Amino acid sequence: MTDILLGLLIGNLLAVLSWTFITTPIAVDTRMSLYTYLQKIAGDSMTRLYNWANVIIFTVISAAMITVSATAVRFALGIPAQLNWYPTNMAFVFVVMAVGIIVVLVAMYGFNAVSDFSRICAPWLFTMFLSGPLVLMPVLADAVIGQTTLSGWADFMQIGSASVWTGLTASGEPGIGLIEVIGFSWAANTITHFGLIDMAMLRYAKRKAYGLTTSAGMLFGHYIAWISAGIMGAGTAIIVQKSIVQLDPGDVAYHALGLSGLVIVIVAGWTTANANLYRAGLAAQAVFPKSSRNRTTFIVGLITVAIACFPFVFTKLLPLLTYAGLLVVPVGGIVFAEHVIFPKIGFSRYWAHYRQLSHSTPAVASWGLGLVFGFGLNALDVMSFYYLFIPTWIFTIVVYTVLAARYGANQQYPEQQAQMETFYARVEVHQQEQAAQAPVSVEDKTTASRLLHIISVSSLLITLALALQTFLFSAGMPEYESHRDMFFNIAFACTLVYFSTAYWAMRRQKALTQ
Repeated sequence: MTDILLGLLIGNLLAVLSWTFITTPIAVDTRMSLYTYLQKIAGDSMTRLYNWANVIIFTVISAAMITVSATAVRFALGIPAQLNWYPTNMAFVFVVMAVGIIVVLVAMYGFNAVSDFSRICAPWLFTMFLSGPLVLMPVLADAVIGQTTLSGWADFMQIGSASVWTGLTASGEPGIGLIEVIGFSWAANTITHFGLIDMAMLRYAKRKAYGLTTSAGMLFGHYIAWISAGIMGAGTAIIVQKSIVQLDPGDVAYHALGLSGLVIVIVAGWTTANANLYRAGLAAQAVFPKSSRNRTTFIVGLITVAIACFPFVFTKLLPLLTYAGLLVVPVGGIVFAEHVIFPKIGFSRYWAHYRQLSHSTPAVASWGLGLVFGFGLNALDVMSFYYLFIPTWIFTIVVYTVLAARYGANQQYPEQQAQMETFYARVEVHQQEQAAQAPVSVEDKTTASRLLHIISVSSLLITLALALQTFLFSAGMPEYESHRDMFFNIAFACTLVYFSTAYWAMRRQKALTQ
């Protein structure tokens, strides 16, 4: 229990610092996505190869989250849980297709649509992930300490260590410890910070300090939500008398939150799938520049939905994320070397572009050698797999710097540099003109909108209050079951109220801005 609480906190803070000091400065300095930046420094061949890799990675991640969302719908429809690598029920396939097409449509409308969807969902998700463990904790307490109420922090730690994070795997073998938990929670997002994929979104940041705002997602999504999910999973396993490995997200969410739980699985899957499908669409557009982003996102989305029909994509998601991070970290190291290190040692940034190279041998070779180095360390079992991205990143930076010097990076290109600076000065003026013409955001102070805001916030507070009642005032199992049933019914009504009022308020605000 201590390993989880402390390890996830440290690992997620390290991830936030990685976004803040590595990803965001490059994104804000250049205002480019990684795909565009890579085109300038590595040429067509590596960029195309890298974009294909990202299309595959983000397509599979998006597919996994669509499958997660579909587990909620299959539970509501009474479709059997899909625990094999392939679907065993055609009805489940139709559910995946229905859920997936919504994700595709949202991602097709671009960054604003993804942002709007996430802005509405975030407060509700936060409330529900707090409520879930509160509702199920009395069940765990009854099973471990013989009573439904906790007398203090020591009881919470005892319950967590005895029934949730026991230090043993499902097969009874010793699990990972504090150092591995830190590494796992840091490495789980390597693809987006050390790998620089989130340059695509952080290029919109006003200042470099905006990298710290990633803490909102990390400390909620990968700290509170992960801990909550563990408690909810253990509690559900006790209720249904099954091993946790026999449960899918739909089972867990329903027994923790009732019908609201089914909604939370759908929404949590959608919010993750939308962002990743948006990234996949950007990568696909870079591969096929003559096609619009909407078209490439739609085509990639159809492939994503097809993959989502196979449940193995979500059961193997966490190893996939870690391997994907190791795959793209060398590319992040190449970009970091070019943008941050080269100017400090007198090398020319964008030297390959100045030399009009369509193929950068140093970049391609450094990526390949970085992969051999990283996966070689993994094969030799030199260190914990979760930390392999660090030496791999450093190794690639050194190799790329040495090779680039041999191919002309250590030379100066004053004429070409002046031309590029002139071009970007014109771009900055153009962007400022566009910003000046953009609609001014006006705060909606109308009575109707304030009332909608009050109702939406109140629905969340009522939900949390009912969860606290279930947690704090259930003296025995009969009283607990009564409180839990009340929570299930009223919380679902509050969910409907929240989404309708929050969406209505957002539409009124956008109408004012437009």
